[in-house]
Amino acid sequence: MTEQSTGRRVTANINLSLDGRYNGPGGAGDLGAIVPYATTDVARDHLTRIWESATTALLGRVNAEGFLGFWPSVAADETADPRDRGYAKWLVDAEKVVFSTTLTEAPWERTRVVNAPVADVVTDLKATGTGDILVNTSASLIKALLSADLLDRLYLMITPEIAGVGERLFDDGLPATKWTLTQQQAGPLGELTMVYDRAR
Repeated sequence: MTEQSTGRRVTANINLSLDGRYNGPGGAGDLGAIVPYATTDVARDHLTRIWESATTALLGRVNAEGFLGFWPSVAADETADPRDRGYAKWLVDAEKVVFSTTLTEAPWERTRVVNAPVADVVTDLKATGTGDILVNTSASLIKALLSADLLDRLYLMITPEIAGVGERLFDDGLPATKWTLTQQQAGPLGELTMVYDRAR
């Protein structure tokens, strides 16, 4: 593991229900409390904010399969919202690191598969290259980086629904940390987008 750093920021993006859940009672694919808010102007502007300074995307395998099965077609769709196309093109072109214990090689371009602790991989990434390292809605990776206190910025969208059941992002036992709110916006459906920077 490399100890030097180029000063690259480690950022993470995730959408949560009002009770802090990133999925609902139906499990990983239950995004019923999230999806209705994902296409508002506020949500799409937030999406642009997330990727515009990032050069590397970190994904868990499940998210990678979902994202990389969907977004490349949006990149090619001239009728898609320009903000969606911008994100899609970025995702296709960016360096991608997919964490998996089952994949042995990447079925996607500009992607490498790793089976290693996320904190070690991120520390190595910070030692080379430029641009933000974005953990793209992969909760297990975000949790690991929160535990290691390696996240510099959190992009959150909070939706005005209580899921009641589902997995929470902020588990008990995380180290106590302080964050500074650097941007916030309320959307027409009651969704809130926020950017928090780690106060060190």
